[in-house]
Amino acid sequence: MVSESKGTSSFMTDFIQQRGGFAVIDGGFATELERHGADLNDPLWSAKCLISSPHLVRRVHLDYLDAGANIIATASYQATIQGFEAKGFSTEEGEALLRKSVEIACEAREIYYDRCTKDSWDYVEGGGSTRRPVLVAASVGSYGAYLADGSEYSGEYGDSVSLETLKDFHRRRVQILAKSGADIIAFETIPNKVEAKAYAELLEEEGIDIPAWFSFNSKDGINVVSGDSILECASIADSCKRVVAVGINCTAPRFIHGLVLSIRKVTDKPVIVYPNSGETYDAEIKQWVESSGVRDEDFVSYVGKWREAGASLFGGCCRTTPNTIREISKVLSNKSSQP
Repeated sequence: MVSESKGTSSFMTDFIQQRGGFAVIDGGFATELERHGADLNDPLWSAKCLISSPHLVRRVHLDYLDAGANIIATASYQATIQGFEAKGFSTEEGEALLRKSVEIACEAREIYYDRCTKDSWDYVEGGGSTRRPVLVAASVGSYGAYLADGSEYSGEYGDSVSLETLKDFHRRRVQILAKSGADIIAFETIPNKVEAKAYAELLEEEGIDIPAWFSFNSKDGINVVSGDSILECASIADSCKRVVAVGINCTAPRFIHGLVLSIRKVTDKPVIVYPNSGETYDAEIKQWVESSGVRDEDFVSYVGKWREAGASLFGGCCRTTPNTIREISKVLSNKSSQP
């Protein structure tokens, strides 16, 4: 087993220990925005709401906090300076919108702390108000997410997209988010080895001083979606000093257990898992298609197995809801209180 790097290595481990050995991440974001009436048929996807309806972004954050989330991810997954410029915004306006994504999440956290509503998980868990620690994760989607052609689900960028191309694409965005007030940067839905390497090199080159997590996606339970080995990808994350957790997101629940076991072979860093609901994204029609979609109660039945395999951070991705997160919170809290 590979030991954690020094520096920021204890950040996530300490946070998890404070929470009793586990932490809960939020769930699907764009699908919740749509449920509240947002039209996301746009290359910016959920980032469109930073412009048109920031109040809905705040509302979804609060819904997940009320459901028990310890970590909320910003609405910046598909927010890129290049994407905003393509919509007619200046570079400065694009940078401001990136910062705004973090500001809204931080506002939601403060609102949650101030009101601590009686139907929130803190009340259910403890019978009264407690100031549960909450982290704001600045979400960074892959280059494929910016392309808005579904290639984050294939990792096939073409020969013209090199390591340097990816570093140049992500550089300013990462610089902005690192100084935005977020607690951690979440590099999500990483589809191939070259993009993981680009992120790792960027964190080192830019001297990023906040921690990060790397989360990959898989469609076979063995490799990431490009066909690159999950062992190789997780090893890149393990070798990066700023990375404090490694895991899997936007992957069918049935594949998670085996992937956690694989990741644990190459890293001692905390393992993070937030699968989708088990459905399949069709890039041509830009919709989720039912395949093996699971209900909340079924989804949650996997959590104990994932924890036994070595995962310690749990949440949901596309098509999961605050109800999913509420059930995960209940299951984990019950398990941690058992003798």
